[in-house]
Amino acid sequence: QVQLVESGGGLVQAGGSLRLSCAASGYFFSYYAMGWFRQAPGKEREFVSAISWTGGTTYYAESVKGRFTISRDNARNAVYLQMNSLKPEDTAVYYCGADHRGFGSANAGAYEYWGQGTQVTVSS
Repeated sequence: QVQLVESGGGLVQAGGSLRLSCAASGYFFSYYAMGWFRQAPGKEREFVSAISWTGGTTYYAESVKGRFTISRDNARNAVYLQMNSLKPEDTAVYYCGADHRGFGSANAGAYEYWGQGTQVTVSS
């Protein structure tokens, strides 16, 4: 049974940092690209970042470039999102997803598996 479990969310002041984790089980994690998406109240789910199965290629939304860093540890079946210089507009539920094609995508429809999400709230 495939499981993706996000953790690390919380309440932080603007300018602060958080590190999100996504623990995966039940499939061949090493062969899947992983992505982070977020959804704010009343808004569509939007792409944040993605990483290829090897970790050699990463992608970022323009709104987070230079502030967020995605990484993965295939030995631990985990993907991470380091978020620095957080802004109130980063407030959302953050989800990780798994894409069997392996190269990473900004398209949410490419991801077969999703976690339940972790709330990130940035106060001004």
